[in-house]
Amino acid sequence: MNTVLSKKALPEAGSAWAPLAARVFRALWIAQLVSNIGSWMQTVGAQWLLIGHDAALVTLVQTASGLPVVLLALPSGVLADRFDRRAVLLTAQFAMLAASTTLSVLAFADALTPALLLGLTFLLGCGTALMGPAWQAIQPELVERRQLGQAAALGAVNMNLARALGPALGGVVVAAAGAGWAFAFNAASYLGTAAVLVLWRRPEAAPPAVRGEKLLTALHAGHRYVRHAPGVRRVLLRTVLFIPGAAALWSLLPLVASRSLGLGSGGYGVLLGAVGTGAVGGAFALPAIRRALGVNGTLAAGALVFAGVLAALATIRAPWPATVVLLPAGLAWIGVLSTLNTAVQARLPGWVRARGLAVYLLVFQGGQALAAPLWGALADSLGLTVSLLAGSGLLLVGAVIGRRRPVHGTDGVDPSPSDHWPVPPLVFEPGPADGPVLVSVVYRIAAENRAAFIVSMGQVARSRRRTGALTWGIYQDGGDPGRFVENYLVASWSEHLAQHHGRLTATDRRHEERARGLLVEGTAPEVSHAFDAADGPTVPETDASGASHTEACHSLGDMP
Repeated sequence: MNTVLSKKALPEAGSAWAPLAARVFRALWIAQLVSNIGSWMQTVGAQWLLIGHDAALVTLVQTASGLPVVLLALPSGVLADRFDRRAVLLTAQFAMLAASTTLSVLAFADALTPALLLGLTFLLGCGTALMGPAWQAIQPELVERRQLGQAAALGAVNMNLARALGPALGGVVVAAAGAGWAFAFNAASYLGTAAVLVLWRRPEAAPPAVRGEKLLTALHAGHRYVRHAPGVRRVLLRTVLFIPGAAALWSLLPLVASRSLGLGSGGYGVLLGAVGTGAVGGAFALPAIRRALGVNGTLAAGALVFAGVLAALATIRAPWPATVVLLPAGLAWIGVLSTLNTAVQARLPGWVRARGLAVYLLVFQGGQALAAPLWGALADSLGLTVSLLAGSGLLLVGAVIGRRRPVHGTDGVDPSPSDHWPVPPLVFEPGPADGPVLVSVVYRIAAENRAAFIVSMGQVARSRRRTGALTWGIYQDGGDPGRFVENYLVASWSEHLAQHHGRLTATDRRHEERARGLLVEGTAPEVSHAFDAADGPTVPETDASGASHTEACHSLGDMP
């Protein structure tokens, strides 16, 4: 099964629906729509079973479904990078099928206590946490990179179209037949996605990214990459500025429906459906909005609109005005989410994509999960109106801070792999665990280029650290000012070989070429690799030709 049609057959990149020309993406999109509808039906059923309890208990449904992402997102990212992502996705589907089936059986038997309901919701959240990084990471395998923005927007359309249909269907089903049938539909909905995944065969050119890497080492590698990727960090910051305040809507909307508007489960489903309808309509307007406002303008506008919706809900006491007010909330939600998701996707290389996305999902879902009970507690203590206004104020503060911390553009970012470093010429073969390895690179820089060279090496430093360097430094020779020495330490030989083969990107290469363009004409970097003399591997005194170890470990190639 081909994942992407030929370029000639593809709709133009600017079309909102272009990714649906890829057959596997289209099939998974449809299957996920059904599954997402089932998830919203399950959410409505769960929240409505708890509606007679304290507000904090009602909001714990969102916490129970989102908290697993906080706990499992990073390990799930490692699994998605280490094993076949298709297998990871199938495992998640069958695990959620089992949990949802148990939920429906207990509901039919009238044996579903609040503790069991929240516990099984937590298990469903664990399946979502396992699935999230792998699902996001396969998107570049399904569509062309130029269509990632549209694919992210279609993913948001999928969720919000489900939000438009699922809650309304869930409300009708719960009111007519009970929550058990809503849970049963959710269980059956996982079968469609599983069927598509079973039929899909990933390309052979997509091997696991961290095969053989230990869990803690892989976790550290993902954390290290994000920590030294300023563009990714800025996206995470903007997520933190938006999600806690926006979570007030999802946490408190059941209480708005029942307490402020006097609605039943069907009315609550209509309110959620209004948000979804606004999001689906917003998908058509989003390309024009981005062209007019740009990335940062779209994020700011989304926060301001969401703040206005929360403030309006704090004062509205009639169902129809509340329904109308929720329509722009859907547009703002899809605008912010698709913009943030695209910004992350465009920056992450394949070898660490799932782990980087896991960090993003951790911030996104974790922000909702941790904020939800706080909004519920605030509603119990100070009232629903105060809570909604507090959420609105928090979003306004985030919008102001966001203006000072804009998301960087991605025009100069190319995460495609670049295998441009030569094999290190050593006189012995180190073991994978041998290390640490000290890599030294000597540069000859003319006086007029020294300041520019130091500046350009700042980008090289981030590249080294993202791909494996534990420490890094650039030093100027006190006896020869034109001689600069770059030193960086890598934990093991296997980590350094991963830098040579698999971790470097076209962007990394461009940074290196910019720095090397400042070298004295006719010179090249001089590279050496040194191992811990006390605990390192046994090194022969000379090689077969009589060259010393130090001589043999030097290379006049361009890269380390």
